[in-house]
Amino acid sequence: MHATDTAHLPPAPSVLQTEVGLLQNFCELLYCPQTKEAALVDPAFEVDRLLRMASDTGVHVKHVLITHTHHDHIEGLADTVAATGARVYVHPHEVEKVRPLCREITLVSDRLDIAIGHTGVRALETFGHTRGGTCFLADGFVITGDVLFVSGCGRTDFPGGSTEALWQSLNRLMGLPEETIVYPGHNYGRTPTSSMGREMLENPYLRCDSFEAFRTLRERVRKA
Repeated sequence: MHATDTAHLPPAPSVLQTEVGLLQNFCELLYCPQTKEAALVDPAFEVDRLLRMASDTGVHVKHVLITHTHHDHIEGLADTVAATGARVYVHPHEVEKVRPLCREITLVSDRLDIAIGHTGVRALETFGHTRGGTCFLADGFVITGDVLFVSGCGRTDFPGGSTEALWQSLNRLMGLPEETIVYPGHNYGRTPTSSMGREMLENPYLRCDSFEAFRTLRERVRKA
């Protein structure tokens, strides 16, 4: 873990997780209970339902956080922005995919703190699944997109993927406190969420003791 990943984190937002679409995508609603300001993470599908969830919670979506720009994570971005006027936060390596879909963009950098009302999250560069993959860390939880799943990890055979970079990113996440709750990008595991401690015990990719072992496992599973 980078020594400053968890140092002086802003107060954590409240979080609601919901599954959307036919590809088992997860989307998170993050919000400040005091100001009612909110962010959606990867609004992929069923935008009307996501916005209804925000309305039912009594919050207003002002931000959209993008973990990566594969179509199954940004399919609903244009509709979300059209309905809310939200500012979009995305890594510069992947910004070109979202420029046609929104007006207000903030380019995220490593350890950038993003305010959501009086709360906030911290962007962590976690490349490997894509060139600009980003996790969003809060005090007590981390949203991992397609970098880390419950009992799994992301593929690296898409354009911009790198098995070595993914290994480095997973090792970075393994430096987070064991009690950190993991919110993955897809509902691929036995449970919707996990913890870093549990994943380090049970996730076969995190149990690899070398890059060579990780690469061999990743390639074997890909061919299965």
